[in-house]
Amino acid sequence: MIKVLIVEDDPMVAELNKRYVESVDGFSVVGIVSDGEEAMDFCKKNKIDLIILDIYMPRLDGIKFLKELRKKFMMIDVILVTASRETQNIDAALKLGAVDYLIKPFEYERLKKALENYVERCKVLHGTKAVKQEEIDVITKACKKSENNSLKKGLHKKTLQRIREFMKKHQNEYLTSEIIAEDIALSKVTIRRYLEYMESIGEVEIEVEYGSVGRPSHLYRYIGE
Repeated sequence: MIKVLIVEDDPMVAELNKRYVESVDGFSVVGIVSDGEEAMDFCKKNKIDLIILDIYMPRLDGIKFLKELRKKFMMIDVILVTASRETQNIDAALKLGAVDYLIKPFEYERLKKALENYVERCKVLHGTKAVKQEEIDVITKACKKSENNSLKKGLHKKTLQRIREFMKKHQNEYLTSEIIAEDIALSKVTIRRYLEYMESIGEVEIEVEYGSVGRPSHLYRYIGE
């Protein structure tokens, strides 16, 4: 089992993250703490494989905690799950070795994908002493845009290209699937399938907008190939 520590100062969010993590096979949450100081103490006393880390916390925030972790040569893997969108925090987290960065609020499927990717990473890095280039490419996502090999079943390159070109024209805008579907003359369900695929390969980011009533809206923005 992959042993996980959740570092989150909101008890409800921490419990939700725990349920999300443990719904994926192979993961066990062995601790929940509310700030970086508690996390550091926990890591010194327990074997941890992966930390689900927030940034905005009292006493010792997520970035400072991650710096302290590396100063002490504690090479525990980290996935950031945070409301922080500041590029300096994202840059710092990645330079300090974070294996993924999720912005709240996020879809469960996005966290599930992050954890599944982490399992693949572990299989490659801890399975044998030597690996092939293709295996490295998988965990570094170096070949994630190779559509001939990775396009999901039921998706078509020409349709994907139509949606991609439309999103490029509106690169700085957050768009709903309804707006995109109306322009391209496809169903909203079809549009969402392609947008979810584009999000999975890093071309699109998804923003969840919560209104006062009804279900939250999903907004999509093209961020590049």
